[in-house]
Amino acid sequence: MTEISWIFFGVAGFFAGLLLSYIFRARLASNKLKIADIDAARIIEDAERSAETLLKESELEAKDRLLKMKSDFDAETRETRSELKNQERRIVKKIEGVEKKQESLEGREKEIFQREKQLDHRETELHTNETKCADQMEEQKKQLEKISGITSEQAKDLLIRAMENEARYEGARLIKRIESESKELADKNAKKILATAIQRYSGDFVAERTVSVVPLPSDEMKGRIIGREGRNIRALEAATGIDLIIDDTPEAVILSGFNPVRREVARLSLLKLIADGRIHPARIEDIVKSVTDEVDLTIKEAGEQATFDVGVHGINPELIKVLGRLKFRTSYAQNVLQHSVEVGFLCGIMASELGLNTKLAKRMGLLHDIGKAIDHEVEGPHAVIGSNLAKKYGESARVVQAIAAHHEDVPPNSVYDFLVQAADGLSGARPGARKELLENYVKRLEDLEEIASSFKGVSNSYAIQAGRELRVIVEGDNISDEEAVLLSRDIVKKIEETLTFPGQIKVVVIRETRAIEFANK
Repeated sequence: MTEISWIFFGVAGFFAGLLLSYIFRARLASNKLKIADIDAARIIEDAERSAETLLKESELEAKDRLLKMKSDFDAETRETRSELKNQERRIVKKIEGVEKKQESLEGREKEIFQREKQLDHRETELHTNETKCADQMEEQKKQLEKISGITSEQAKDLLIRAMENEARYEGARLIKRIESESKELADKNAKKILATAIQRYSGDFVAERTVSVVPLPSDEMKGRIIGREGRNIRALEAATGIDLIIDDTPEAVILSGFNPVRREVARLSLLKLIADGRIHPARIEDIVKSVTDEVDLTIKEAGEQATFDVGVHGINPELIKVLGRLKFRTSYAQNVLQHSVEVGFLCGIMASELGLNTKLAKRMGLLHDIGKAIDHEVEGPHAVIGSNLAKKYGESARVVQAIAAHHEDVPPNSVYDFLVQAADGLSGARPGARKELLENYVKRLEDLEEIASSFKGVSNSYAIQAGRELRVIVEGDNISDEEAVLLSRDIVKKIEETLTFPGQIKVVVIRETRAIEFANK
């Protein structure tokens, strides 16, 4: 065979192989399609079966839910029906109760209607009876007015007066009983405290005058004091602010002035000038300046000594200086600084007896008259001036209050205020403590007796114990025991409104009943 034949057979074999390969692939694809159709049919069948199963399951679940909902609905329906039946039964009962109440109310309404008729009838009868009674009372009233001889208005006035007198009598008797009971205990305790305070304190008293007298070695010194054409005396008066009275009094010069400190400066200056012998205006000014410094130092020392004696510490130095000025101040010839120290001691003693703060009470007593040191420089009562001064220099509110209230320029509001008042009265009222002019003294006693005698029913009145006590004797036939109590109060009130006096005045109303008979033979 030739090469062409082999080539031909080779090409024919190649195409035959391709054909066989194509046929094989076609058959293989056909088989795959058949298998795919079978799988698809099987999947569809499985899906249909699953769908039927799910449908049946959903139908069963829906039936179960319907059955459950039906059972729940039935249960709720039964419960609602039961509740409605209960409500129906309650409503029925309420209706029955309302009907019963309505029947009862109707019965009561009938009873009330009948009672109203009865009340109307009774009201008519009462009105008729009232009219008859009013007519009878008017007739009796006229008969009584004819019998008594007075009108009804006059009878009312008599009745009111009788009731007022009875109430006044009962009130006076009650006041007397309460006062007697309270005074027994109060007087006993007060006397004990005051007696203890007086016994424990014994202070010296030195009377001072408001006019200073300077002794002279001879009457020739008067001319030297006056100087040529009076220049020396004018210079001394100008430097000290004090009037020098040079009269016929042998070997003495009188110094007169309202300011005790200036008067003391003038007295000491004049004594130094007399001792020195050189009296002329320039020397006078030097001496007065030197003495003023000495007096200021004396004032400070006096204030410090007073605080040391009483045992009071922590007072402002400026206030101590003001306190020292009281050494040259007098009240009814009583030295005010000595009086303040005495009041401080008495306050402390009484405070200790009462269990109060002793140091605070002493402080109040020592400073109570501090306003008198500057009362000639500031307008107003010395108690108010002193309280403002103490407040200015840092004293406590209680001390300021006690100073202001010791003469009741402001109302007392603590037991310390009354302690200071009592101690001030004790120091000023004790025998020998104060002096006053005879004319003023006699006039005050006469005024006291005149006030007491001005009241109805007073037979005699006597001012005793230097005007500290007023004894009033009343007529026993006209004044009762209860009215005597009221009379004493009225006299005290009029004295307080009319007179000005230091301390306190005791008013004693004396009533006695005398039975007098005569034996004859």
